[in-house]
Amino acid sequence: MKAIALLEVQAMVAAITGLDAMVKAADVKLIHVEKRLGGRLVTVVVEGEVSAVSAALEAGALAAAEVGSVKCKEVIARPHPDVMRFLTTG
Repeated sequence: MKAIALLEVQAMVAAITGLDAMVKAADVKLIHVEKRLGGRLVTVVVEGEVSAVSAALEAGALAAAEVGSVKCKEVIARPHPDVMRFLTTG
């Protein structure tokens, strides 16, 4: 079953650190990055199987918390096609 994981952190360094941990921890693929407030608030979105995105999200949140502030983390199983269209638009 496909799923997405969203990790929102404060600061670009925390986002990169968290993303690095996520892709190393499980078989997930980066599909979207959203930067707000000049890069001070960053959300990364990965996709994969539910178990993989769950494991990746936990690893990413732990790593990001070591260098910055984790604001939100969420796994969405079987996201609606409209949600995916929103995430994959330029």
